[in-house]
Amino acid sequence: MIDLHVHSTVSDGTYTPRDVVDLAKEKGLEAVTLTDHESIAGNGEAAAEAKKLGVNFINGMEMTVAYEDHKLHIVCLGFDEANPDFKQLYAKIRHNKEKNMDQVVEYIQRKGLDITMDKVKKHAAVHLDRYAIMRTMVAMNLPCKIQTLWDEYLNPGLKEAGVYGDIPAEEALPVIRKAGGVTSLAHYHKDIGMKGWSWEKKEEALKELMSFGLDGMERYYPNYSPEDVAFAARMIEKYNMVATGGTDFHGTNRRGIELGTGREGNMNVPFEFYEKIMARLGHK
Repeated sequence: MIDLHVHSTVSDGTYTPRDVVDLAKEKGLEAVTLTDHESIAGNGEAAAEAKKLGVNFINGMEMTVAYEDHKLHIVCLGFDEANPDFKQLYAKIRHNKEKNMDQVVEYIQRKGLDITMDKVKKHAAVHLDRYAIMRTMVAMNLPCKIQTLWDEYLNPGLKEAGVYGDIPAEEALPVIRKAGGVTSLAHYHKDIGMKGWSWEKKEEALKELMSFGLDGMERYYPNYSPEDVAFAARMIEKYNMVATGGTDFHGTNRRGIELGTGREGNMNVPFEFYEKIMARLGHK
């Protein structure tokens, strides 16, 4: 059993990178990755813990890209973090994600919440970004769901502050390939994905994304429908895509989703996926 889609406190999870690996060991996972949103800051800590515990680890990041009128999440695995092209892309991504956070906080203040930049700084695990703002709002114990905080406060604030745009897929995907990494389309069935498109349009989009440098897609995800599973399997086989799978684990920020096993044990990503990715990355 492996998990190739995992988040930590570096972005919007509740386990530290070290604790993620500790939990993977406890649950008997043979391999795990860390795919924090637009951040590689936790990879070193997680890799060191994985080496100590004897857990196979792949460095990673979940990257948001713009494609047509949609946002897509791309799981990036095994890339060289020191690659000059990647470093340039990463600097651009981080700038886009961290600029004008004071304006976002001001927007949320106008919406009636008692939030300040000083409070946000206390909840910035690594980056002073949207996830630090979200953690601050969650800590306020407001009588609403986390998704409501995103929809009614954070996303509108990000849009008003001009930090809602993402790097185009045709710009970002080739860079990960140049850095030696493998890219996989995450949860294609969601709003941040291809929701609302016909199966034919999804297939055409996948073909174009592959021409940009996309290597694969998630074969397994906790809330895929039988139709979602069948489509992913068909595309992976038809186009010889890299198959990945993961729980999108966020700790208590996504209750009911467990590392490795998903929702009520409906996940069991085979070790074969890890072996094929490692072979693709050039490791025996």
